Amino acid sequence: MSILTILAGLMGAAGVVLAAASTHAERAIRLDSPGYLLLLHAAAVMAGSAALAGGLVWRPLGILAVSGFVLGSALFAGDLTLRAFSGRRLLPMAAPSGGALLIAGWLLLAVAALVAMLKS
Repeated sequence: MSILTILAGLMGAAGVVLAAASTHAERAIRLDSPGYLLLLHAAAVMAGSAALAGGLVWRPLGILAVSGFVLGSALFAGDLTLRAFSGRRLLPMAAPSGGALLIAGWLLLAVAALVAMLKS
């Protein structure tokens, strides 16, 4: 799924930028966490895409799981980044909602793999 590869590339690039900014920017004290979260989940999106392509996960749940990685990362990292630079929140409860989506994505990935295993 090329759209997932594009999103993973953007997430990875943003993660590197935030990790670097956490070291160099004066007001960016809290950017390492969103940076590393984006990097980790960019790799997870790529791995999830490979699992989807290889039939290792049940497709409907696998797509939902990987989409949860993308949306959850965007909410979590976006909120923390905006707070670091402007002191404002992205949305009320954006970071906790993003974290919950990430947890749900990992659990869905496990269920998608289990369903694929039971179907084969």
